[in-house]
Amino acid sequence: MDISPSTTAPPPPPQDLKASSPVSHKAASRGATRPGDRIFLGLSRGSGILLLLIMAAIAAFLTYRASIVLSENEGNFLTTFEWDANSIPPVFGIAVLAFGTVISSIIAMLIAVPIAVGIALFITHYAPRKLSGPIAYVIDLLAAVPSIVYGLWGALFLVPHLTGFYSWLNDYFGWTGILEWQGGAPRSLLTVGILLAIMILPIITNVSREVFRQAPQMHQEAALALGATRWEVIRMSVLPFGRSGIISASMLGLGRALGETMAVATVLSPSFLINTSILDPGGGTFAQNIASKFSEATEQGRDALIASGLVLFVITLVVNGAARAIIARRKEYSGANA
Repeated sequence: MDISPSTTAPPPPPQDLKASSPVSHKAASRGATRPGDRIFLGLSRGSGILLLLIMAAIAAFLTYRASIVLSENEGNFLTTFEWDANSIPPVFGIAVLAFGTVISSIIAMLIAVPIAVGIALFITHYAPRKLSGPIAYVIDLLAAVPSIVYGLWGALFLVPHLTGFYSWLNDYFGWTGILEWQGGAPRSLLTVGILLAIMILPIITNVSREVFRQAPQMHQEAALALGATRWEVIRMSVLPFGRSGIISASMLGLGRALGETMAVATVLSPSFLINTSILDPGGGTFAQNIASKFSEATEQGRDALIASGLVLFVITLVVNGAARAIIARRKEYSGANA
């Protein structure tokens, strides 16, 4: 006869099926929401809807005013190298403005992004704490300087001191045609690009610095434990984590470069010509053209300027949309989901 004790587990205590039901759990959660949570949810949702309505209202206003003058324009809005919007009938086009805006912004990004990322890496991973703090403070101060101050500095200091640099570019790279200089004051798209690079440098640096500080410390310590050098740690752990942040910072800087007004108007000699060389004076940007011609424009001329502003508005939306698409494609390689 088997007299071993029974190994059968006692039956589990009865459970409340109503409490364990997922549907009832969700209903209980909704019922337990505090009034403050509901108020915050409503305010957040309302803020998002309000922002969309404001953007839609801006787009509708720009489109309406632009359609009035575009129907009377005797030139091709996209290809005409002329801006005589006050005449009857008006003749104007954005070819020169689009070219100048894009080229100066590209020059600014090519200069600013590598330098800004390097400064951010130096502050977060190389500089001692006593040095990184003051450098970060100075960078923060540069971000708060008004654009007109940059413009005055560019006109009174930067432009006179670029003559030697232009001569050097012409001597060694003038054969390319793009960097050929015919003399004269260096008030060209390259000067505008250099000034814009200085202006957007603090924005890109600050955002990139904060992203690099969020890189997982355990990943960096693991790489060091495996014998990686400091640069290998940055290349394998920090930069992949901060890739999305660098793209976001760059788009913020590009947005300011595209829409900068007073600084560009101060250092550029505008003309409605597209030069082969970026060292030759001339060209223009959307924002600079609006600022310089708005005071003397008639109602018809203001509508033409609004039409050019609509193009800049669309370019900004396209740039931000492209940035969001890039971030969405690469988010699995970053630390955004860590």
